[in-house]
Amino acid sequence: MNGMEILSPGILSLIQDSGRRGYYRLGLTDGGPMDPRAHSLCNRLLQNEARAATVEVTLGGLEIEAGVDTWICVTGAPVPLTINGNERPRWQVLQVKAGDRIALGHAESGCRAYLGVADGFRIAPVFGSCSTVMREGLGGLNGSRLQTGDRLPCAAVAERTPLRLPPGQQPRYPRGVTLRVVPGYQSEHFPRLQQRQFFSCPFSVSQRADRMGYRLEGPTIGCDIEGILSEGICQGAIQIPADGQPIVLLNDRQTIGGYPKIGSALSLDCAQLAQQTPGAPVYFTPINQHAAHNALHLAEVYETNRQLQEYRL
Repeated sequence: MNGMEILSPGILSLIQDSGRRGYYRLGLTDGGPMDPRAHSLCNRLLQNEARAATVEVTLGGLEIEAGVDTWICVTGAPVPLTINGNERPRWQVLQVKAGDRIALGHAESGCRAYLGVADGFRIAPVFGSCSTVMREGLGGLNGSRLQTGDRLPCAAVAERTPLRLPPGQQPRYPRGVTLRVVPGYQSEHFPRLQQRQFFSCPFSVSQRADRMGYRLEGPTIGCDIEGILSEGICQGAIQIPADGQPIVLLNDRQTIGGYPKIGSALSLDCAQLAQQTPGAPVYFTPINQHAAHNALHLAEVYETNRQLQEYRL
């Protein structure tokens, strides 16, 4: 077997690369990793191309068998990692041999982890990306979640520098998140009292939270219009439907929609939201476009200057 065989897919495991861009005109959304930072660091540690495909594992439970000698790395939410039953560290490049069994337990906090291999999984791209979007049936293997018996092609790789990310530089995944929101032009349709309520009251993640969007539960947010002419939707857009409960739209969102939007959450914070499980508290705080741009630039500089520490086993 060339590659890796799925022994158990866990709750939800999907092939993701950096995402599908430039196809909104066809109604195709981005897809891609819900936590781009964890996905990116996985590939950086493995010395892969930035857009190399990984497996996004939601809540854990993935078990695979290696069919080639290669190297792996697991990043993202803290899930127990074992190779042949022996506990191994995450955020570190590890060598595996053909026949080794790799298992990811269930997340202790957060909910999405990323499994990468040296040179990435070799999945044929569809519209420029192999990212899986199940709603559209695109990407991955047959446009769907991984199933028991699926085989993920990857190359045999003999040499890799076993890099690791020191504990002090590893992202943390606390329960709860504050989303920085840039108010949109439709915010004027939300009375001042409703805006204050939105930005001052706690919400919680509902059971209806997935890759399309996170539906929240909390105080009802009123709007003086019930709908708008359908228009394009960006990642992080916060729709307020008729029931007054916010929906934060994420990677697999529809490309157009007709609910009024109070604003858009900063993409950096959307990644943190995507690591939250039902019941987690969510708060909103307003920022202007200038502050949003500064936050994104500072995050980019921080990642550019991050030093990966070599660690030879």
